[in-house]
Amino acid sequence: MSTATAASVTPVEPDRSAEPAPAQETAAALAIRRVGVVGCGVMGAGLAEVCARAGRDVLVAASGPEGLARGRTRLERSLAAGVRRGKATEADRDAALARVSFTTDLADLRDRQLVLEAAPEHEPTKLRLFRTLDEIVEDPEAILASNTSALSIMRLARATDRPGQVLGLHFFNPAPVLPLVEVVGSLLTSDRSRRIAAEFVTAVLGKQVVQAADRSGFVVNALLIPYLLAAVRMYESGFATAEDIDKAMTLGCSHPMGPLALADLIGLDTVAAIGTALYEEFKEPTHAVPPLLSRMVDGGLLGRKSGQGFYTYGAHGP
Repeated sequence: MSTATAASVTPVEPDRSAEPAPAQETAAALAIRRVGVVGCGVMGAGLAEVCARAGRDVLVAASGPEGLARGRTRLERSLAAGVRRGKATEADRDAALARVSFTTDLADLRDRQLVLEAAPEHEPTKLRLFRTLDEIVEDPEAILASNTSALSIMRLARATDRPGQVLGLHFFNPAPVLPLVEVVGSLLTSDRSRRIAAEFVTAVLGKQVVQAADRSGFVVNALLIPYLLAAVRMYESGFATAEDIDKAMTLGCSHPMGPLALADLIGLDTVAAIGTALYEEFKEPTHAVPPLLSRMVDGGLLGRKSGQGFYTYGAHGP
């Protein structure tokens, strides 16, 4: 493509990152008092904590009684850790816990103004959830947001009759600590929904946003996952040990955590799922999941959450 031709092309999605939200949309964001969270895993519990600490009424929907119990335990432990570290008082902890309730019936989310979906990174499951949420949630202005790391927001939106109010709000693990949220709109997401969601994240939750296009991996994972997969390939080839790979990147590049330890923290199943989604969309060899990573996932060696990944974890880490 010539320079002249390239310069004449108009981007499909304009950069809205610097556009201020109109006053009525800021008010709409502040008026979101009832938040639903679908999923009680690490991210679901983290999202519930973030919203509860911001003073919102949070209802968490779990897949069953066992998942509900684990989610409640995760939330209690995280809030207790905040007290131990001096980040919150016991009164703060108790107030946040009082704002969170749990259910195993998605129909209980009918009165929510914002629903954050944090189910496993499995597209059929998420599509089914968005169809159900669209039928259940009564408020026609409610926003349905996915915490997906790499899946198409467009496909999730098309599963509903309100595609203008479906978007991605991609938080990072651990959600109570990391300040970034990617706001991802599809070509069908309304500007109003995008701005209300961004205002909720910043003005209510106190986090920072980047606006990302609806492409697999968005911004962060499109850059991060190929790096993690390269580290897995290096380890798989026997070129260096896991410890030396991580030491090289922490001491040589001032990364706070090495790539293999980070992959364990994220979850090796999640890393593999994002890599697969990236490869399916772009067909880049650097996105292909290495055989070793596939075998580890098949064997249930998922990193920190299973106790074994590239490192072995006890109660307090490797």
